[in-house]
Amino acid sequence: MTTPEDQSPRPPATPSSDRIYRSPAGIVGGVLLLGLIGWLGIDAIVAGDGRTPWLALATLILLVPLIVAFTVRPAVYAGENRLRVRNPFRVITLPWGEVAGLRSGYSNEVVAKNGTKYQLWAIPVSLRARKRANRLEARSRAQQAAQREGRGGGRGRGGFGGFGGAAASTSDGPVRAETDKVMDEVRALWEAREKEEAAQGEVTVRWAWEVVGPAIAGAVVLAILLIVG
Repeated sequence: MTTPEDQSPRPPATPSSDRIYRSPAGIVGGVLLLGLIGWLGIDAIVAGDGRTPWLALATLILLVPLIVAFTVRPAVYAGENRLRVRNPFRVITLPWGEVAGLRSGYSNEVVAKNGTKYQLWAIPVSLRARKRANRLEARSRAQQAAQREGRGGGRGRGGFGGFGGAAASTSDGPVRAETDKVMDEVRALWEAREKEEAAQGEVTVRWAWEVVGPAIAGAVVLAILLIVG
């Protein structure tokens, strides 16, 4: 026998390991672009004459880290005690107690209590997907309203029978774009953990020198080669 206390809503259980969010489209695009750049660059290094191999090598040193930084590298790690954001050139660690909010507009952002905003590169906003989800939600509501009107008006069982599946499929909640669902999950974890003692601390920001360093080196070498002629 369940008591009213047992039936009260509970916060979602926190996982023992981080939830990792990345952009599949970004990863696929990055891998394809790396393959193309690698093929062209290696071909120029092997078959090029004069300064061409050196220019190709410098270009590869410059472009490969940048492509990795903006496509493959971005990730968001949502753990029990903190949110770690791996953006192209920085890694931001925010304890849940230092998070003031999560915003979804033209981009997804986390806002620290000191007012600083950090974009979540790994969770890009798709306005097309959001509009599609809004259209599906509006259609579902219209269908459900038509069903209620049909039942209230005493129509036959076959009046709106074709809409039953669509109504049932959306009965668990509103239709949402995939990245908006991800933000809902992160927001729920934040709300469940922000008061915990282990989720307090300071916001830390670290520059990704493993990306910045090679890109700068490639740019310097390429500039020298172009200047020297």
